[in-house]
Amino acid sequence: MPTYVWKGKNRYGDVVGGERVAASTDELSRYLQRDQITVTSITPVKKGLQIPFLKREKVKLKELSVYSRQLSVLIDAELPLIQSLTILEEQQKNKYFRTVIRTIKDDVEAGSTLNQAKRKHPKVFDDLYCNLVASGEQSGSLDIMLRRLAEYIERTVKLRAQVRQAMIYPVAIVIFAIIVSIFLLWKVIPVFASIFRDLGAELPLLTAVIIKMSNFVQKNILFVFLGLVGLFLAFRYYRNTTQGRWTTDRLILKVPLFGNLLYKVAMTRVTRTLATLISGGVPMLEALKITSSTAGNVLIEKEVLDARKLVSEGKTLNEGFRESGRFPLMMLQMINVGEATGTLDEMLSKLANFYDEEVETSVAALLSVLEPIMLIFVGGIVGSLVISMYLPIFSLISKF
Repeated sequence: MPTYVWKGKNRYGDVVGGERVAASTDELSRYLQRDQITVTSITPVKKGLQIPFLKREKVKLKELSVYSRQLSVLIDAELPLIQSLTILEEQQKNKYFRTVIRTIKDDVEAGSTLNQAKRKHPKVFDDLYCNLVASGEQSGSLDIMLRRLAEYIERTVKLRAQVRQAMIYPVAIVIFAIIVSIFLLWKVIPVFASIFRDLGAELPLLTAVIIKMSNFVQKNILFVFLGLVGLFLAFRYYRNTTQGRWTTDRLILKVPLFGNLLYKVAMTRVTRTLATLISGGVPMLEALKITSSTAGNVLIEKEVLDARKLVSEGKTLNEGFRESGRFPLMMLQMINVGEATGTLDEMLSKLANFYDEEVETSVAALLSVLEPIMLIFVGGIVGSLVISMYLPIFSLISKF
C-alpha cells in the first residue's frame, strides 16, 4: 500500500502531521477523522531507490524500552489505548517501528487485543513480551507489566553493554596486531631483505623464515586478505549450524577468563527472565520454555528445557535444575527457599541482581588482566618481526 504525508489539526487545535500507510487518500481521511483530526492536506510519498538488504527493519532494544515505558505511563494516566498508540506513533523517529505501531493500532481498532496485534510482529515483540502483555490485559495490570518489561529490557541493554565492553578490547587488539604484522611483512621487511641480499649477509633461521613469509605475503597480498575474510565468514556460517553452535558454545564456556564471565551472563539472563515471567503470572512451563531461548548458550538452554520436562512430570523447579548439575549451588538453594515460601519470583530477582554485580566485577577484573596480556601479545608479534631484521645486522657488525 502507498504511504502518504498528512497534515491537520487535532481536537485541541494543535497542528499535527506525519506519514501513514493506506489504500487511498479517502481511507486515510476516514482513519484520521476517527482519531479526531481535521485533515488539511494529504500527499503521496515519492518512492526513491530502495535496496532490500539496506532497508532498515530493526527496532533497537533501547527504542523498545522507551516505547514500553511511555505506553505504561499513558495507560496509567487512563488515556485510551488507541490514543496512546497514536501519540507514540507520531513521536517515533524509527520509520519501521512507526509502521509497526500504526499496524498494531489499526488491529486494535479492528477488535484485536494488544497481545494479538503484537504477536504479528515477532521481529519486534518476542514471546516474553507478548506473554507479559497478555497477562497484563487479563489481570487489568497492563501498565505494570509494561513497566516491568521496560525495566527488564533496560537491564538486558546494560548486560549486553558490559559483555561488549569485555569482548571489544581483545578483539580490537588482535585485529590491530594482524593488520600491523601484514603491513610489516608486505612493505617493510622486503626493504631489509633486499639490503641483506646486496650485502651477502648470512641469515639466521628466524630471519630466513620471516623473509619467506614476507615473500609469500608480497606475492599474494590480495589472497591473504580474502583468506582472512573467508575464514571469518566460514566461522560465521559454521556457528549458525546446529553442530557448530553446540561446538562453539561448549568451547566458549571452557575459554580461560571469558568462560566464567559468559557463564555468569547466562545465569543472569535465566534468572532475570524467569523472575519477570513468573511475577507477571505466566505459567511455569511456558515461562521455562521462553527462558531457555534467552540463555544465549545452547548447553544451558538444553538444561533449562530438561528441567522443564521434569517440572511437567511433577518435580519442583529446584529438583529439575539440580539434576542437570550445571547450575550453581547458591542458585539451587535460593530457588528451594523461594518455592517453600511462595516467593520464587523475589528470590530469582535477587539472584539476577547478584549475578549482575558479579558480571560487572568480572568485566572490570578481566579488563585489568587483559591489558598487560594484550600488550605482551602485540609486543611479541611485532617485536619478533623487528628483531628478526636486526639479527643479520648484528652478525655483519661483528665481522668488522
